[in-house]
Amino acid sequence: MSANNPNRPESKKADQPELEISTLQRREIQAPLIACLIRGFIRELGYDKALEVASAAIQSDAMVVGEMMAEKYGGNSMKELVRFIKEGWAADSALEFTILEETDQRLSFDVTRCRYAELYDRLGLKEFGDCLSCNRDAPLIKSFNHRMQLLRTKTIMQGAASCDFRISLE
Repeated sequence: MSANNPNRPESKKADQPELEISTLQRREIQAPLIACLIRGFIRELGYDKALEVASAAIQSDAMVVGEMMAEKYGGNSMKELVRFIKEGWAADSALEFTILEETDQRLSFDVTRCRYAELYDRLGLKEFGDCLSCNRDAPLIKSFNHRMQLLRTKTIMQGAASCDFRISLE
């Protein structure tokens, strides 16, 4: 690719608006293609190995996103993480949740509705929902702030009535 290629991001004009879509919209666009790839991996590698490979790739992407979000939100404290959750993960009413605790050291919340789970179910991809979405959360939070740790024992995606997010700063 030529250094003068106008399609390269670094050569975009400053006055051109960036296309911003919600995380939910992004997952809806990505899911069918990623599911097709996972099914191809399953045929070649078997179910467990295919999901292991897909999970590792998705977690790697999540780590990049976590670092980008800390930069975008101007810091990596709990305060910025809460902003990212509200403006990123929960945008477009993608999540309904109740914050139980919010301090400089801890963030605890329960998700009572997950439109990501609903999306994968509607697309016939429920079996891959955990790999495609829930799998991203811990590495994203860890890369947002390397001292943050997510503890979660249940998810709507896996059939629970709610998701329990317990994030602490070590």
